[in-house]
Amino acid sequence: MKQYTISDITIVAEGLDHPECVALHPDGSLWAGGEAGQIYRIGKNGMAETVVNTGGFTLGIAFSPQGWLAICDLKNKCVWRYDLVSHALSVWSTGTAERSFHTPNFPVFDNAGNLYVSDSGQFRKDNGCIFRVDPKGNTTCWHEGPFRFCNGMALSASQQTLYVVSTWLPGVEAIEIKENGDAGKRQTLVQIPRTCPDGIALDEAGNIFISCYAPNAIYCFTPEGNLLTVIDDWESHTICNPTNIAFGGENRKELYIANLGRWHISKIKMEIAGLRLSGQ
Repeated sequence: MKQYTISDITIVAEGLDHPECVALHPDGSLWAGGEAGQIYRIGKNGMAETVVNTGGFTLGIAFSPQGWLAICDLKNKCVWRYDLVSHALSVWSTGTAERSFHTPNFPVFDNAGNLYVSDSGQFRKDNGCIFRVDPKGNTTCWHEGPFRFCNGMALSASQQTLYVVSTWLPGVEAIEIKENGDAGKRQTLVQIPRTCPDGIALDEAGNIFISCYAPNAIYCFTPEGNLLTVIDDWESHTICNPTNIAFGGENRKELYIANLGRWHISKIKMEIAGLRLSGQ
């Protein structure tokens, strides 16, 4: 695994409102969110347009297999459904009758259109959980946790494992998805002391990339069990409080990075293609 330097990073879009999230649409466009509810579409020329505003605080976003965009909103405590054709914005879920969303943080779709949503819970309270919303919008609490601020998530290639970033662990957990869809065995995959992990993305070789809000670094956990440093921006300029990450670009060999601490999206050209997501 190559260790990258600041000179390997390209800024692809600027002038965004402290972007927390980043996602790639099948047409090649880059999407991101702002802290005042903005949803940006960024063309190949790097120009960003605001396509919709939730009036909240955009956390994670993800495209469904059917092509609509799921938006986690911290302020409005919901997941929005944004239709890219009609431009309609509607509430997709607010949790369950017994347990409403507190901090809906990150959405992940499986191939069947089920949406997993991490709810980080209260700050430092270690009471996070994971919801699942079926294709009809029915919501259940899929895993009651408790999680230590569950954050970014990703599915394995087989979609039989859900990887969950737990910021205050700090590290990544793995949860088995049983044949009937229920949550199975939960285990700690890797711990990264003295960091604040936030985002996660997988490549086709099974490497797990973990972006850390602090200390402005991205790590790689290999299938062999090694934890490697991909890049560390100690200056905190080019990579600044990196939150969500996503593969895209030509042959999905570019890793895009949302920099919550600043106003831009950056990218690194990788050697191995990213795992294709259900919405890609």
